[in-house]
Amino acid sequence: MKASNFFIGLATGLAAGAAATLFSTPQSGEELRGSVKTASSDWKEKLADVKVQIDQLKESINTLKTEASTQVPVVVDGLKQSMAKWQEETGPAKEHLQLEILAIQNAIEELQKTISKDKKDDDNNEEKKQVKNPEFNQIESPPERKVSE
Repeated sequence: MKASNFFIGLATGLAAGAAATLFSTPQSGEELRGSVKTASSDWKEKLADVKVQIDQLKESINTLKTEASTQVPVVVDGLKQSMAKWQEETGPAKEHLQLEILAIQNAIEELQKTISKDKKDDDNNEEKKQVKNPEFNQIESPPERKVSE
């Protein structure tokens, strides 16, 4: 619905309501004519005020639209420049961090290889000890004795 249609309907409804109210009141002809003149002049003033307010609203909307069309691109360009500058400034730090992460991952892999190698060596040494001395492996150690004081 257009705003102009709404305001025309509103004005028509107000005028019809005012006329119905004026004609339904018990007044003499002269008083009624005076009331109608007063009411019509009041309504004319109110309609003029509404028209002025609508014009001011239209002007404000147009001003806002003009400012938005000029200011929004400036702000967007500023944000793009700031973002590009930030990315440019943080680029070397990002690369450095990626290299450090890669170095840490390599160190962890080396540690895992060393640990698994040491564990295999320990297991192999234990098996060799058991095979070389089969009699020693079968001997149980004597129970510990408590020394009394």
